[in-house]
Amino acid sequence: MKVTTIILVGLFFSITVNAQSKETVGESPWGSDDEIGTLNMMTEASQLQVLSEVSSGKIYDLSVEYFVGMPSFHSLGDPGYQYWLTHTPHGTVVDNPNGLGAAMNKKVSYTGDAISMYTHMGTHIDALNHFGLDGKIWNGFTPEEYLGDKGWKKTGSESIPPIIARGVLIDVASAKGTLPKNYRITEKDLRLTLEKQQIKLNKGDVVLIRTGQAQFYEDANHYLDNYPGISLDAVKWLVEDQGIMLLGADNLSFEAFPPEREDNWVPVHTYLLAEKGVMFIEQMQLEELASDQVYEFAFIAASLKLRGASGSPMRPIAIPTISKR
Repeated sequence: MKVTTIILVGLFFSITVNAQSKETVGESPWGSDDEIGTLNMMTEASQLQVLSEVSSGKIYDLSVEYFVGMPSFHSLGDPGYQYWLTHTPHGTVVDNPNGLGAAMNKKVSYTGDAISMYTHMGTHIDALNHFGLDGKIWNGFTPEEYLGDKGWKKTGSESIPPIIARGVLIDVASAKGTLPKNYRITEKDLRLTLEKQQIKLNKGDVVLIRTGQAQFYEDANHYLDNYPGISLDAVKWLVEDQGIMLLGADNLSFEAFPPEREDNWVPVHTYLLAEKGVMFIEQMQLEELASDQVYEFAFIAASLKLRGASGSPMRPIAIPTISKR
């Protein structure tokens, strides 16, 4: 083979590899109107199956509390959690807003309150419109056509259905010990942990990653300080090789920062949401589940139907199921 031919073949191979490795927004196998991605893997049969395997009446609450001063994305300019009273028992007596008079308002006390918050605070799920790629979000939807002044017309959090599926906890923090700052959990870490737990993943699972960061949730500065998270390669193994349906973790933003690939930054967020249509839950409370070594469970959760929003608060629970180790 001539040198020129070798060079041309090599050049063609390089171009082909680069073209294949270029990230693109995913087109849904569930149709051009799909707004929920891999949550389509749930069926009535799959939900009934996992519910039929419940082996305990104990409920594990996997959500954190909301309070003034809680961890937030304030470094990005997003608002913190705010709470205020709109009515108090004594204030109602003084103001008499209902017109019933002081005597009646003293007899029947009344308290009312309100909150203001960023939709990506506390335990919440990221909708598929949260991150995009090259001007598009999951399934090729564009902001020019589908983003109005009152939110997205496609893939808003109101489209997220209630979730019932087999859940698996991968307790990396217990398997490896305290994770270093900004540690990126690898595929090897996940495999090692699953082997120690004697658990196998199934297609359509909800997989929750414990980094141990939830231990510091009440201390925002510690919780936000260079927290560990999952790596892109580990996520690809879960999605492409194991066929998981939904992910979750106990840290602020699922992955670790700064980005792994500064030369061509495509974060885990973009890979999951825009390319693969996989949603995930952040800032979960997994400590009790880990303490009791509950690795398999019925995962049940529902989020607020915030029309057009890119994320929504969620209250997930876990109920132990019959072990299939």
